[in-house]
Amino acid sequence: MISAFLITLREGLEMSLIVGILLAYLARTGHRREFPAVWAGVAFAALVSLAAGGIIFATAGEFSGRGEQLFEATAFLMAVAILTYMIFWMRREAVTIRSSLQARMSEALQAGSRATLVMLAWVSVGREGVETALFFFATVRASSPLDAGLGGVLGLSTAVLLGWLLYRGTYRLDLRMFFNVTSALLLVVGAGLLTRGIGELQEAGLVPPLVEHLWNSNHLVNQTSTLGNLLEAMFGYTSTPSLTQVIAYVVYLTAVGWAYLRPVRLPAGARPTGGPSRIADQATQPERPRA
Repeated sequence: MISAFLITLREGLEMSLIVGILLAYLARTGHRREFPAVWAGVAFAALVSLAAGGIIFATAGEFSGRGEQLFEATAFLMAVAILTYMIFWMRREAVTIRSSLQARMSEALQAGSRATLVMLAWVSVGREGVETALFFFATVRASSPLDAGLGGVLGLSTAVLLGWLLYRGTYRLDLRMFFNVTSALLLVVGAGLLTRGIGELQEAGLVPPLVEHLWNSNHLVNQTSTLGNLLEAMFGYTSTPSLTQVIAYVVYLTAVGWAYLRPVRLPAGARPTGGPSRIADQATQPERPRA
């Protein structure tokens, strides 16, 4: 539940910020009449995301035995790769995402193309939505459908509320701190998903365990207990991990954590603007009434 909440909160807030940037730009340039185009794009993105999630879950139900193990291993590993990329992408592009979106909005408005506005909102939000669908599938497999579903609903609801409050200017959230903290937690979630994926590959006979059971901690925290399920869903806890899983967990956290803590290299010509918190301050404020 916690990992599903964290993932959907993070992804949902990113989507909310994107929508806020688009709407705020339209408001500031006197194009409020184009708001429906943005919301239409958001609606299409939601449908695509739901369809992607449905396809993933339906496809998983078609497999059994070794085929199911391979499918789930692929889903876990893809989720780890995309989750890791998403964390670094947001860290790198935070200083330019606002100007990039606004430049494309300006081009669409100058061309008088409402379809382009719909497409821009659809693609910008839909990418995050499809990623969320894949992450949600991985968290469901790592915990239980009920827990993951509840966590996902709470995460998205909280993200929408925070996005709305930021847009209205009634809530000052330090997004730089928010994204740094959630990124650190998501790296731990990613390490847990990686061990789950390797575990599936081991069961399929494609990856050697090296040492099948490096330790057994069931006497401390039983993996089937409530606490064990919580730790498994959040941190990838396994009471009887193999040496391969432990190595993968440690190497992932060490390598990715070190890379994340390195200073950000700005794109050529980009100027630092204060990161995500600056984006929220400047891009999600609605147009102020003129005297």
